[in-house]
Amino acid sequence: MTDKPIKQGPSAPHDPVEQRSGFFVMFESIIEATARPDGRFSQEIYLEGQRLADKAKFTGGVTDEEMLALLRRSSGFRQLVHSIGIAVEMHEQAGASILFTFENWGKTSKYESGTRLSMACPTDGSEMILTLEDYEWSEDDDVPGKFAFEFEQAGALATASVILYLHEGYEAPEPVIEPPVDFKSDAYREMIARSLLSMGNNKRLKAAIAKAKRGEDVTIAYIGGSITQGAGAKPIHTACYAHQSYTMFKQLFGQDGGDYIHLIKAGVGGTPSELGIVRYDRDVLRDGTVEPDVVIVEFAVNDEGDETRGNCYESLVLKALAARNEPAVILLFSVFVNDWNLQDRLSPVGVHYDLPMVSVKDAVVEQFRLTKDEGNVISKRQYFYDIYHPTNAGHAVMADCLRNLFIATDHAAPDQEDIMIAKPPVIGNDFVGMLLLDRSNGKGAAAIEAGSFQEMDADLQMVEMDGDPHGTPQFPNNWMHTAASGIDSFRMTIVCKSLILVFKDSGSSEFGRAEIRVDGQYMKLADPHVNNWTHCNAVLLLHEQQSKAHTVEISMAVGDADKRFTILGFGYVE
Repeated sequence: MTDKPIKQGPSAPHDPVEQRSGFFVMFESIIEATARPDGRFSQEIYLEGQRLADKAKFTGGVTDEEMLALLRRSSGFRQLVHSIGIAVEMHEQAGASILFTFENWGKTSKYESGTRLSMACPTDGSEMILTLEDYEWSEDDDVPGKFAFEFEQAGALATASVILYLHEGYEAPEPVIEPPVDFKSDAYREMIARSLLSMGNNKRLKAAIAKAKRGEDVTIAYIGGSITQGAGAKPIHTACYAHQSYTMFKQLFGQDGGDYIHLIKAGVGGTPSELGIVRYDRDVLRDGTVEPDVVIVEFAVNDEGDETRGNCYESLVLKALAARNEPAVILLFSVFVNDWNLQDRLSPVGVHYDLPMVSVKDAVVEQFRLTKDEGNVISKRQYFYDIYHPTNAGHAVMADCLRNLFIATDHAAPDQEDIMIAKPPVIGNDFVGMLLLDRSNGKGAAAIEAGSFQEMDADLQMVEMDGDPHGTPQFPNNWMHTAASGIDSFRMTIVCKSLILVFKDSGSSEFGRAEIRVDGQYMKLADPHVNNWTHCNAVLLLHEQQSKAHTVEISMAVGDADKRFTILGFGYVE
């Protein structure tokens, strides 16, 4: 990338930035220093595709379609934007600086051939101006890639605003300063009440509440995608909805602080229930060492990528319900900034088994359409950190929706009979018996010849589990092919009726594609660059009614033998 020092401070006196029209793409957003594999501590704000335009629309109030279209390409960005204003205020340790970087991604090599614009910013809230014409730009620029705020230490928090000042001829709407969310108002309580989609059968949840009141050990587990992981919450491990609602449960029903009430948080960003059921035994049950009393399932905005169209979701719900300690299972339906989720597909599962269901969508979407004078309680700018994830306020709303269910259940008359799960599924139950296979247990479950997939990949998706602020690597017991490891295929023979491959997606040009064959027949091409960021990708290889021996072969695609490819593991049903 091209770097060139820049003048710090406002633009020259003959061109005062305060006379320019501009709009916010970040407004008083909390940012957090997350430890990165390269040793940096940073907050990354991704802008590729529609993301920057959506920030301009929902944060800056921009409705001009021409301006929004210009933000999708680097050339358009430079045509529209004169300079960038950055204001950062550290929550603690005032006086330290933060390095702000705006990365453009390249056409030839996405992460290497674009322009990077950087400047150090004070952390006292004063605005610094980054003027685009002060930089030498690469001719290979393609799209705006990301903003990054680099801190001096992990875990630090700050509040940041970023405003794009425009060239003459472009006008932005006047910024609207909204009053803070009134979490104590009657209107807020009414909004939260709308989230109770179904009380369901309360026998199991009341049993967990009763245990907590008696001072007995209770475990509350959460499984889902990036919202359950805590994305958008700062700090991620305590401000996320999972930790907040767990704390509320302790406050409502625990004795003497409720330290005997335990949290399991198992959200993994960018993954559907298709991966959730593969990792359920490991991440929620902790390989049989934990029996959660309450399991909250949140895949309503992740399951568009579920190839089984709800079969894995219902199977996951049944797997949780069938545990010998009879846990309560709560279905939680989160929402994206475009008011979308998969509640219509997934809620019939809850209806079928008479489960408690909480819909954040039902709570917030209707009031999003109102002005403050008409009764808006929380705006999209206040609720969403980006187009996918909630702010701290949004996570608080989600936690309060669950709290509302906890209280309503506690006050309700008890159901005498338990739910019935031994009945035909509404979508499917073919994956209930899913087991995880990786390098640590593969020899006992299958015959494996690793071939050229001999190495172990340590550069993995990192996830903040439970109450831990630090990332835990996902699927560390993997098999990786490298340029130096040869060309022999990975071969596995396994007796099963369903099989899921989990492989690593990556944005690195060092990774290439692999061809998957099952029983000698070409199945699919696994391309780690379809999603183009380091995370776990689950793909269905087999789904049959009868179990039999199958042979799986994974080999590097033609032209990619000198690339890397990581098999993270497999999920199988015997």
